[in-house]
Amino acid sequence: MQLGPNVKGAGFALASMALYSTHDAIIKALGSRYPSYQVLFFAALFTFPLLTVLLVRTGSGIDLRPRAPGWLTGRVICMITSGVCGFYAFSHLPMAQVYSILFATPLLITMLSIPILGERVGVHRWMAVAVGLVGVLIVLRPGQAQLVLAHLAALGGAIAGSTNAVITRKLGGSERTVVLMLYPMLGNFLVTGGMLTLGYTPMTLGDLGLAAIISTLSLVAGFLFIAAYRHGEASVVAPMQYSQIIWAAIFGWLLFNESLDLNTIVGASVIIASGLYIVWRESTGRSATRPVSETRMSAETAVSPKPSLLQRLLHPRRRGQVPAVSEGDGR
Repeated sequence: MQLGPNVKGAGFALASMALYSTHDAIIKALGSRYPSYQVLFFAALFTFPLLTVLLVRTGSGIDLRPRAPGWLTGRVICMITSGVCGFYAFSHLPMAQVYSILFATPLLITMLSIPILGERVGVHRWMAVAVGLVGVLIVLRPGQAQLVLAHLAALGGAIAGSTNAVITRKLGGSERTVVLMLYPMLGNFLVTGGMLTLGYTPMTLGDLGLAAIISTLSLVAGFLFIAAYRHGEASVVAPMQYSQIIWAAIFGWLLFNESLDLNTIVGASVIIASGLYIVWRESTGRSATRPVSETRMSAETAVSPKPSLLQRLLHPRRRGQVPAVSEGDGR
């Protein structure tokens, strides 16, 4: 029986989220023994040989000058901030709590699309954003539970990640893939390398191997997520990110002796419901603009290299072609 494109897209997205969750569980395990910036540094270091091979295959030439240096700098800062904050949050909080806060990203993208993209957001999506932010407060429960730096890091990571997504769509087709990929990678490497002067804990060979696995999982999961958007509609693929709460419960229970508390369950449910409502409004054409799903697709596709062998295998019906996304595909 031949599977439909949306079923394939959802399958690729679920596989991608499973790998990302495994990636985050390894981060959490290493974060209990080493500073988060040190883990991020070695993950970035091991990404270099993998990405170099991919970038060489793009045939993009040697011109690495950014065409929009201001926006590209903002994107690099956002990606570094998102990475450092995310690594720190996963190292110090239960995985389910971190995911619940990060699930607010579609809500934040909706808000940021107004000042950055000049898009109009209607009253229905504003109500969904308000409800989603209430869900975040339920998870954080200020006044009832102690808020620590890791909670702020998770919020900072969500804000930085959302800003990065909107900036990527803002750039549209004005920047090439090689530029969008290379500068954040170099920025991550240099900033976290400089942070090693704050303190360094010698890593065992096994833990260095885990850092290399983090890099590999991130790249493979990224390819699967790109394949998901190429096969399925954004309104089908985007909600698959919420499957990470299931992996958080499984990994938390098996590896870290964590359990889901009532506030996290209720808050995550409210956030997920509000995010699904926004995606539904977009998929049914009830909203004038589509800053959430289209921005996410633009962000993910814009940073992918031109078709490699892996991508052609993932999308055999479009050999040698890359589908266009709104406002350009970043190439």
